[in-house]
Amino acid sequence: MRRDYPEPAFQWIFQRAFQRPVSTSSERGPMQQEPSPQAGPRTPFAPLTRLGRLAVRRSGAVLVTALLLFLGLGVYGAGAQADLDLARWDAPGSESATAARILREDFSTGNPNLALLVTARGGDIDDPATARAARALADEVAALPGVVDTRTYGNGGSPALRSEDGSRALILARLEGSATETRARLATLSPLLTRTTPELTVQVGGQEEISRQVGEQARADFLTAEVLVLPAVVLLLILVYRRTAAALITVGTGLLSVVGTLAGLRLLAQFTPVSTFAANIALVLGLGLGIDYSLFLITRYREERAAGHPRPEAVVLATASAGRTVLFSGVTVAVSLSALLVFPFFFLSSFAYAGVLVVLTAVAGAVLVLPAALARWGHRMERPASTSAGRGLWHRIALRALRRPALSAAAVLGVLLIAGSPLLGLRFGLPDERTLPAGTSSRTTSEIVHREFAAEPTDTVHVVVPSPVDRTELAAYAAGLARIPGVHSVEPPRYGKSGSALLAVLPTQQAMYGDVPAFVERIRTADGPPGILVGGYPAETTDFRATLLDRLPVVVGLVLAATFVILFLLTGSLLLPAKATVLNLLSLSVMFGCLVFVFQDGHFASALGFTPTGSIEPSIPILMFCIVYGLSMDYEVFMLARIKEEYERTGDTERAVVEGIRRSAPLITAAAGILALSFAAYATGGVVFLKELGVGAALTILVDATLIRVVLLPATMRLAGRANWWAPAPLRRLHRRIGLSEAPPAERAPGGVLRREYV
Repeated sequence: MRRDYPEPAFQWIFQRAFQRPVSTSSERGPMQQEPSPQAGPRTPFAPLTRLGRLAVRRSGAVLVTALLLFLGLGVYGAGAQADLDLARWDAPGSESATAARILREDFSTGNPNLALLVTARGGDIDDPATARAARALADEVAALPGVVDTRTYGNGGSPALRSEDGSRALILARLEGSATETRARLATLSPLLTRTTPELTVQVGGQEEISRQVGEQARADFLTAEVLVLPAVVLLLILVYRRTAAALITVGTGLLSVVGTLAGLRLLAQFTPVSTFAANIALVLGLGLGIDYSLFLITRYREERAAGHPRPEAVVLATASAGRTVLFSGVTVAVSLSALLVFPFFFLSSFAYAGVLVVLTAVAGAVLVLPAALARWGHRMERPASTSAGRGLWHRIALRALRRPALSAAAVLGVLLIAGSPLLGLRFGLPDERTLPAGTSSRTTSEIVHREFAAEPTDTVHVVVPSPVDRTELAAYAAGLARIPGVHSVEPPRYGKSGSALLAVLPTQQAMYGDVPAFVERIRTADGPPGILVGGYPAETTDFRATLLDRLPVVVGLVLAATFVILFLLTGSLLLPAKATVLNLLSLSVMFGCLVFVFQDGHFASALGFTPTGSIEPSIPILMFCIVYGLSMDYEVFMLARIKEEYERTGDTERAVVEGIRRSAPLITAAAGILALSFAAYATGGVVFLKELGVGAALTILVDATLIRVVLLPATMRLAGRANWWAPAPLRRLHRRIGLSEAPPAERAPGGVLRREYV
């Protein structure tokens, strides 16, 4: 016997607008369960039904077109890295950004982003021969293209450029240009300037060199992770499907999403800056979502075949039902990542671009290319399912949760709260050289400077007095700055073209490894001439962090509100979206608790191979929130859609939960395991940011797909009973008009049979 598939709201709205219904049923009460529909014709989502029929009728043309697109997009997307940009830790429109502009225009200077650590081989940097060699090196650096404002201890520079034992000195310079230009130049200059002569040993450091090596290490880590993950994913898919053809086509769908996203990012880069890291995240998200969506569609196709439908009809039915859920899921992920556009940093905006492109390409592959492949080779992907298929572990766990819902929910809730409790000690900080693995050249250079120099000249704070000021007053102001805790010294003032003045404030090592924002705030609040601007690398990173945290509530609110609305449109309920939001936040608390316990406090640091800093750089957790929340809601959509389908068929909430979990939980867990593996591979890299992303995302995805979806979800639905489907009358009417449920209640005739007679 066929099940009734109610018609979705989009088709209902279309028919309401252009045709006249003969009759409808009366509205039901808010808490009344709908009776079980009797057998009747299916009314699947019309656009997806037509798409499925097109894929079946024109399967050869669709597959050939997809292959040509794959090759073309792959060739174009392969050059994406050359067109993408690198970013710095600065905040457009901030005080430090204004100070940086004045420094460029009036003083032809800025942050010293090239640092050479010069070590006297004889042990005395003031030895005449050593000093001559150091001056010659400084002159060589000053003559390099793009280098401005070279400073060195040996040429009358600050005594802070000399180590406390007199064996080392620093040569500081500024490379003009964007982050992409300067780091490309450093890729050539760094090996050229790293040398050993009879008088000197020269090492290259500085913030720009650290950032360059972070980028290089991250690219290598991403490549290594993908090389490791791809074969493992293929093997896992073969175990899940028990069919090699299904595994290969699933991976192919994910790769189509990857190359499509890379090509889209390259095209976008012609009009707006796009970060290179967006291309890296596109690899894991494109592969992960492409695989997730393919798993759901192929599994639904197998169910339709097991129900006795011919292959072409099974493809169409699977595309209409599972494809509709894939669309909901894709919108959820895209909305979560699009919230990153709130931040004025193209580094984060680029992840929003990548997220939307990944969703578009993954959904297109799942609802058009994959159905065409099923139409051609579906017989190679089928595995007959017995009537007891799926009535194993997940069915037993769901039944136990339903039998003792309060106890099950309390036990899991306790585990989650304990796992998330370290979140209460979260401390946001700023990145430094410890982001890199120990032994990396720029990290080693920075560590030597930290140990052997009293000041941190590469982190000079630039205090700009934009208007002309009396020199006596300026001297008094400089003397006051020198007395601020954390200030090593203040260099004599420099005067710019428009009468502005510049004071270079050199911080102590302790200040730069302590609370940097508090140090910058002390300088900004010191009494001085009006209109003072504080810039330099410490101020830029402070403003970057402040902008992130100021806009964080807006981003979180947008993500929560948008996904709440999407789930309301899916379910027509107020309780289910609210419950889904709470459950997702619980799983995210585990992620943030893990970040604090492991990466902030340093537990398992030796096993994972990183150096804890005692704080977390804020942009990575924000990015992880948007990614992981979207993926968690992705699984919520898949499970709720299946539960709601069973509820509309039976009218029994408990039975719908058990059956929905029986059919969807094994699949969701398999998909989550594959996606978690993709993220976990990044924990093997050398950059701390990637380790945080890998460990945090993998753990959260697994917790979400097991404890949250298989225990807490059924337990809370059992406790809520009929209230799961409740909404106030005005919202029920709104849902009937614009909702995305499969059939509005007004279209259900007495007895549950769908009635749609239009003239």
